This record gives sequence, structure tokens and C-alpha cells, in this order.
Amino acid sequence: MSEARPNIRRAMLADLDALVALENSSFDHDRVSRAQWRRHLRSESACVLVAEQSRHMIGSALLFFRRGTHGARLYSIAIARHARGRGLGAALLEAAEREARLRFCRSIRLEVRVDNLAATTLYEKRGYRRERLEPGFYETGADAWRYRKDLTPATG
Repeated sequence: MSEARPNIRRAMLADLDALVALENSSFDHDRVSRAQWRRHLRSESACVLVAEQSRHMIGSALLFFRRGTHGARLYSIAIARHARGRGLGAALLEAAEREARLRFCRSIRLEVRVDNLAATTLYEKRGYRRERLEPGFYETGADAWRYRKDLTPATG
């Protein structure tokens, strides 16, 4: 018996507890706080996407938009440990890119820890170009790679 395909949708304030739990179980450092999640859920300049399966949140993506620019910033993708390795990160990335296109963004950028091979592989397979090293980017002092992808306009 195969599992149902995850549903990816915009997050609502009712998702706050699940978002905080997913964040805390996914990351050891540089976590988005409960207050920050609440602010992002209400913000016009942020988009929070969640992936659900069998009514349980198994992933999220946080995307930022800056007024007056044509670029988006993918801040975070989190995947529940038991749901990793099944293409959910790619599905959330695709959904984030779709949201950016709908807001007429021409590019999307992100930072990722230099030691996160799974993430760098995902981004590079999907057309993200490594732009530069960001030394000491994370609160732990870890370095990050900055990536960027040019987006094609939304169609249909």
C-alpha cells in the first residue's frame, strides 16, 4: 500500500504549533521562533508553504519578498525526519518557485550550509548556481554557500 501524495498549500495561523514543532525537530540552530512564524504567517512579504500527509505536517518552506525588487529569498525548507529522501524537498522547492513567479519575481536566492550535501545537490540539480561563499553566515559560525536561480515568467 503506497502513501498518499503530500498536499502542499499556503500555511494558516492554525498551523503555528505544527510549524514550530517541525522547525525544532529539523534544526539545531538558527531556528525561526514562534513569534517570527506568527509574524511571517500574517505578512504580505512572506509566504509560508506546508506539506501535509494524512493530516500531519511533514514539511515547510519559508519564502521572503522585498518590496521594490524582482527577487525572492528562500529562507528555509524543513522536512520531517521520517519524510526525508522521498522528493518532498524538491516538491516544496518547486512550489516556492511557483509562488515567486506569481509575484513576478525574476530570480530566487538562498543560502545553505556548506556541509549540507543533500541540500546543495537538490539546488544544483534544479538549476541553482553557486554564487559565493558567505563566511560565518550561521549563528554557529558555519559557512554558507549563496545560490541563485533565474526564473522564467509564470504561464497560464
